[in-house]
Amino acid sequence: MERTFVIAKPDAVQRGLVGEIIVRLERRGLKLVGAKFLLVSRELAEKHYAVHVGKPFYEGLIRYITSAPVMTMVWEGPQAIAAVRQTMGATRPVEAAPGSIRHDFGLSVGRNLTHASDSPETAAFEIGLWFTEAELVNWQRPTDAWIFEGN
Repeated sequence: MERTFVIAKPDAVQRGLVGEIIVRLERRGLKLVGAKFLLVSRELAEKHYAVHVGKPFYEGLIRYITSAPVMTMVWEGPQAIAAVRQTMGATRPVEAAPGSIRHDFGLSVGRNLTHASDSPETAAFEIGLWFTEAELVNWQRPTDAWIFEGN
């Protein structure tokens, strides 16, 4: 099983869309194995967005992600990274596929509701940055055999 990291960003929290995001990922068949609702410190934001240091949007991104609460989550399933990113839609909401979260609820890239890991390496880094191993729950659902092939 693959794990991936998701943030329901401040705009998703402020607009009351955290439940919608969770529902869509659960209905997709993914399993929630960790979640935290928190205010992001500048230090944590800088570590998370270190790849963007020096880019024109960096400071605005840091101000935005630390401006209000976020919901961080770890999801598990076969090809979880690709499944989550497809469910979220393209980074630019006007380019996102109909039915995706960003298409259905977003208009601008600066308020695109979510962050999702883009590779196994990024997912491992982000999960380790935001969660301890003790905060992740390994559990079985009775429905897994009907969702995951090969169970």
